[in-house]
Amino acid sequence: MKRLHKDQRGLTIIELLVVIILTGLITAAITTTFFQVFDMNTRTANHMSALSQVQHAGKIVSQDILQTQTVLTGDTEGFPLSLNWTEGGITGDSHEVIYTLKDGELWRSETIGGDSTTTRVAEYINPTETNCCCDCDRDGYCDGSCGCDGGVVIFTVTATVGEESEQRIYRVQPRPGS
Repeated sequence: MKRLHKDQRGLTIIELLVVIILTGLITAAITTTFFQVFDMNTRTANHMSALSQVQHAGKIVSQDILQTQTVLTGDTEGFPLSLNWTEGGITGDSHEVIYTLKDGELWRSETIGGDSTTTRVAEYINPTETNCCCDCDRDGYCDGSCGCDGGVVIFTVTATVGEESEQRIYRVQPRPGS
């Protein structure tokens, strides 16, 4: 067995404790950073998802409102929203589109000449912050249910994914004569 000389020393308990504490602090900092990045990525993804749902709903509903000749809003925050129009030209097909909110999803039912289809337009829709109404006198405020000629339909849609929300307000004038 080899003997230690006076000038040879090992690590003291204090030095070992300092190394262990520093290693723990570095590990805690790395772990905290990792979770912050993960949380930020989740929040960003949720926000982008909510934004996508709101934009898609606004696009589809706005396209239908632009074509409509008759707008009828329901009793529950404007839903169901019923839109009707007749195609010009050779076919003269009659269209009826009804939007409903059910369990956080916006649904579109379309009937053209007796054939019906139903599609989901958007999900994560917040029903308490989503509504549709008419602004008959064009003062920027809802006048209630639709049916006025020359008015503007105000469609407010809010999507909430996780803790992230996005809201858009669409003001669309139906085609003349509605």
